[in-house]
This record gives sequence, C-alpha cells and structure tokens, in this order.
Amino acid sequence: MRTYVLFVLVLFPSALLGQSINDRYKKFINQHVNQGMSRTRCDAVMRSRKITVTNSTQCKGTNTFISAGAKEIKKVCNAAGKPYKNSHNLRVSNQPFPIVICKQKGNHRYPKCEYRGRSATRYIVIGCKDGFPVHFERDVRDLS
Repeated sequence: MRTYVLFVLVLFPSALLGQSINDRYKKFINQHVNQGMSRTRCDAVMRSRKITVTNSTQCKGTNTFISAGAKEIKKVCNAAGKPYKNSHNLRVSNQPFPIVICKQKGNHRYPKCEYRGRSATRYIVIGCKDGFPVHFERDVRDLS
C-alpha cells in the first residue's frame, strides 16, 4: 500500500507535468516550426495546421514560422541560446534563423482567414521549459 501511495503522491504528478511540457512542445512545433517554409505557403500551412483561429470567430492576426528543424530550435534552450533580458524562461538564439511571418490579409472572420507571408532572417526569442521550446515570444533583428 505504501508503494502505491508513493507512486500517486510523487511519481504521478511528475508524469502529468511531463505530459504537459510534451503537449506544449508539440503545440509549439505545430504553430512555429516548418523547415523549408516559404512566404507563398502561409494560407495553406495555417489552414492545414488549424492555427488560423484565436477563438470561434477571430482569425489569428500574425504567426511566425521558423524555417529550421525542431532539433536545431531546441538547442536554443541550451547552448545555442542565452537568457533574454534577464528573463528566467525566455532565451534568444545565438545565431539568426530564417523565418516566415504570416500576417492576416484584411479583416476577415473565420473561416475566411487569408494570410500574406514575408521572409526574414532574425534571432528568435523563445520560452523554454525543462529544455524544450514551448512558446514563441518574438523575433529580433539584431542583438545590440
């Protein structure tokens, strides 16, 4: 009986926490990682990944895709990044990444969300939890 109580009190909550981070990491990848993304594919990718809606009627205004592999982006949470503006969870990449910024065209409501893309190369600022990227904060032109 003691072993069972130990599992429930100690191990089970940590398993739930791990699942939460895993879910957040998967969501981050879905919303922000697309190796080989081009500015002409914003509409198609936003729709296929179901990230056009912020609530039942509003189209998401802007979404940034990092055109790199998930493993490369994950490294920013460790040696390939550094703390951003004294933040405990935010990290900025040491090197710039190619990105595609998809902005909503017009003021349409869901499901008529349309996007225009713009390519750039920027440093990325991401939120990390236990070594995994879980939030895209912003892109930065330079680190000065």
